[in-house]
Amino acid sequence: MELKRVVITGLGAITPLGNTAREFFDGLINGVSGAAPITQFDCSKFKTRFACEVKNFEPTNYFERKEARKLDRFTQFALVASDEAVKDAGIDNDNIDHDRVGVIFASGIGGIHTFQDDVMEFARGDGTPRFNPFFIPKMILDIAAGQISMRYGFRGPNFAVVSACASSTNALIDAFDNIRLGKADIILTGGSEAVISEAGVGGFNAMKALSERNDDPATASRPFDKDRDGFVMGEGAGIIVLEELEHAKARGAKIYAEVAGGGATADAHHITAPHPEGLGAKNVMLAALKDAGMEPGGIDYINVHGTSTPLGDIAETKAILSVFGDKAYDLNISSTKSMTGHCLGAAGVIETLACILAVTEDVIPPTINHFTDDPELDPKLNFTFNKAQKRVVNAAISNTFGFGGHNASVIIKKYKE
Repeated sequence: MELKRVVITGLGAITPLGNTAREFFDGLINGVSGAAPITQFDCSKFKTRFACEVKNFEPTNYFERKEARKLDRFTQFALVASDEAVKDAGIDNDNIDHDRVGVIFASGIGGIHTFQDDVMEFARGDGTPRFNPFFIPKMILDIAAGQISMRYGFRGPNFAVVSACASSTNALIDAFDNIRLGKADIILTGGSEAVISEAGVGGFNAMKALSERNDDPATASRPFDKDRDGFVMGEGAGIIVLEELEHAKARGAKIYAEVAGGGATADAHHITAPHPEGLGAKNVMLAALKDAGMEPGGIDYINVHGTSTPLGDIAETKAILSVFGDKAYDLNISSTKSMTGHCLGAAGVIETLACILAVTEDVIPPTINHFTDDPELDPKLNFTFNKAQKRVVNAAISNTFGFGGHNASVIIKKYKE
């Protein structure tokens, strides 16, 4: 069976750097930090009191008040990003078969705001179960995929993916596979996360995963810096419209780039720590390259998982050197989490958006907040520290790794006839 080619025809984003895909990428190229003191709750007693929040987001600017109350924040983000992506792709009722358009969407945690608020309200009461009737359909993480499909009447493949921080990359790979196998013409794919809450911050603090650099939030996310002390929590959503090439050409869609391949592996090592030699990360990049029919030398840029944790950054660097050998020194490497923070289940799609625009515009976003070299990292690697770099980007890899040892990588390349 000949596999179909899959291209990217629409983008949408709502992130700590901006509430459109263009604003997001401009923020990356300009090295803007999205970190600031938390505004969503009183965090004065928490070890970490800052995060990368989505800014200037008022739900009633996008939804009727009654509708907004029925949607958790993560689903609101998903719908806003999908509106941008559908419009960007030029999708309308006259140029699609709704039975052949799907939604494969992800979240690592889903409606944690809804879960926390309703359970706390119950705990404050007299023990009588008076839960909001929308408690369950607001909370479950598949509801974003369902809401997007209902909004546009898309009746093709529709489901949710969860693999912690690798979730939206796995969703993208599933969407890619469905289209190249001929099961759909178009799939909206991506992920959304909104975890900046008492439960979210408190839970990650308890794991000692978050940076506690409260005196200087803007520089707290420091991937590959000697003094990194944990990740900065982010939130937001990204949507990518994937489309079968001939279908896209037939309706005159603009094409950003092409999906070349993807891979998924497991560390099978530890619930939160990466394999110390980066074995799972190495294998997933090799799997993506094999799927794409590419050699390591065909890659120009890696958007790394790069969370700013002591162990993770070292393990991923070892994996890159293992896969690329001497060619690793020709790569640009960067962690855009230095600007967006870690958007958990939405991280993969948001970072794939960065790769798509790097490929289309031939510019590498930087890793900001680098102050001190880490002697455990190879100094010859180009981490694109502190300033964007222009170069021809024919192909890029986006890496995402999740708690539980889940690894996913996707390769984006320039579209050519």
